[in-house]
Amino acid sequence: MSDIAQPSPEKRDGFALFTDRSVIAMQVNGALKDLAATVTETDVVEPVTVDSPLGLDILRHSTAHVLAQAVQRIRPQSNLGIGPPITDGFYYDFGVDEPFTPEDLKAISKEMQRIIREGQRFVRRVVTDEEARAELADEPFKLELIGLKGGSSEAAEGASVEVGEGELTIYDNVTKDGEVAWKDLCRGPHVPNTRMLGNGWDLTRVAAAYWRGSEKNPQLQRIYGTAWPTKDELRAHQERLAEAERRDHRKLGVEMDLFSFPDEIGSGLAVFHPKGGIIRYEIEENLRRHLLRNGYDVVNSPHITKKDLFQTSGHLQTYADGMFPPMHLDEVVDEDGNVTRQGQDYYLKPMNCPFHNLIFRSRGRSYRELPLRLAEFGTVYRYEKSGTLSGLTRVRGLTQDDAHIYVAQDQVREELTTNLNLVLELLRDYGLNDFYLELSTNEEGNPKFLGEPEQWSTAIETLREVALESGLELVADPGGAAFYGPKISVQARDAIGRTWQMSTIQLDFNQPERFELEYTGPDGNKHRPVMIHRALLGSVERFFAILLEHYAGDFPLWLAPAQVVGIPVAEEYAPYLDEVVAQLRSAGIRAEVDHSDDRMQKKIRNHTTAKVPLLLIAGEQDRAAGTVSFRFRDGSQENGVPIAAAIDRIGSAVASHARVMTSEDLA
Repeated sequence: MSDIAQPSPEKRDGFALFTDRSVIAMQVNGALKDLAATVTETDVVEPVTVDSPLGLDILRHSTAHVLAQAVQRIRPQSNLGIGPPITDGFYYDFGVDEPFTPEDLKAISKEMQRIIREGQRFVRRVVTDEEARAELADEPFKLELIGLKGGSSEAAEGASVEVGEGELTIYDNVTKDGEVAWKDLCRGPHVPNTRMLGNGWDLTRVAAAYWRGSEKNPQLQRIYGTAWPTKDELRAHQERLAEAERRDHRKLGVEMDLFSFPDEIGSGLAVFHPKGGIIRYEIEENLRRHLLRNGYDVVNSPHITKKDLFQTSGHLQTYADGMFPPMHLDEVVDEDGNVTRQGQDYYLKPMNCPFHNLIFRSRGRSYRELPLRLAEFGTVYRYEKSGTLSGLTRVRGLTQDDAHIYVAQDQVREELTTNLNLVLELLRDYGLNDFYLELSTNEEGNPKFLGEPEQWSTAIETLREVALESGLELVADPGGAAFYGPKISVQARDAIGRTWQMSTIQLDFNQPERFELEYTGPDGNKHRPVMIHRALLGSVERFFAILLEHYAGDFPLWLAPAQVVGIPVAEEYAPYLDEVVAQLRSAGIRAEVDHSDDRMQKKIRNHTTAKVPLLLIAGEQDRAAGTVSFRFRDGSQENGVPIAAAIDRIGSAVASHARVMTSEDLA
């Protein structure tokens, strides 16, 4: 037993061990257990508090059970799907005859409140497969999960909360009178009773979802909710959601005229308008400068290729569902309809790496060329399901700032470290400064992951060591690796605390083998290089969306579409501002004068709403003195700035990537 708590011999359950009401479950020898579970003196027991990550998952999953019970009280014929915890909340899937309405959600919420007040206990019991099938005979989706026990990771997203490798369990919701009010197939654990859910929860929305994530299966109704330990934490979460909605890149993209998704092109395919285009240009150009300074060679590859390339790379074997269907080309048919030359299947590329492998293999390579760093802004195409598309953060056509680095074995560690430092330097360049790292590894025995176990172990350990040496927090992501190798991903928190996966660095011993890549070593013999996949920003589209939301559209001066707009006090001062703007443009500043018929105050409002960082105002006094007046985004103003000084200060702010909101930001 750990020295956290020492119960008397006759009391060995979690309730006796932990009297603090914030403890809702426990870990026994590393395994999560209900507080009702018993332990021995040799067990290592740790409390799970409601505000810990594990505790929040338990709280949210328990709330999902109450949701399901409430739904079946109101609609007894509803069939149960799965109800896992997710980031900030939970969901539960239901098979119902009619979709849920907003009025239904209100009724379900009231019923959930009744169940919570009833103080029902969550009671775990072990059942055999046959017993589970008998008890859940009217639940076809649960019966399907029982049949898939042992492969729950492949059964459905979130199915691990229901069935796993071990024994089957059912949780009964038991009333104070000892009656079983409801039951569900579940692995647990749960909070001891429903009262512990309190009032820090809410139902948020309804969506359609295919059973087990396949369009071939029935479409279910998914109710989403959120749950927190207290009402105050719920309100804080709701305020964060409201702020996130105000910052939504899809909304800002329309308001600021940055990009659109025309129906004529197709779902998940964006076009960037002039204002969005210049932001994208600046993002890419800044990255190219970093690449050239760090010894990268810029390459380019086509958008389609023959089938054989993706068979060699392994993409067709492991990633076919994420690829667009093939185009059958080059077939020749004679007048009688006979095929005189066989055609070939071509695919839109989902990845750039196979093309870079061909570039490496195009001629003999020497160890003196290594590390060989090949970089490309390569547009790739992935068949994302329509229901998963989300603005620029999930698209079907995306441009990756992709690079593949070929190194000798003894160069791996240094190159990984160099690239991780480059990633962090670059993200700070864009105003992102709060990071942690995630290490994505394979699952032993899963055929998805290609290559020898020894290679995976070596790659994982090397990445782990490099990540730890960075001094950043390192979080494990079991099973999250690419099929060809493990990866480190940089997770960055934005201005409102949300976490985004940004850059990835992947170590690959597998593809050099598949492509038979070789270089001549100093010993004159042929050697196999190690391949590093590296994306600094991920996709340009997704990074654009993240920056737009991070800054809420108030971009730093260097990224703003219009950096400076001149506003004359009266029309007679417009020519003077035209001369100032001409000098700014000569200095590389994006500047223009508002020659509209609007009054000065309306012009100021219009351009402030459009999130222009700097307004230059000029009247008689400025014209006479050869000065301009700065107006900033916070509404403050600085008068009488000499033109030369104004141009110099603006240029310095652009060069330093400053975000100019007040006069203090334009030193």
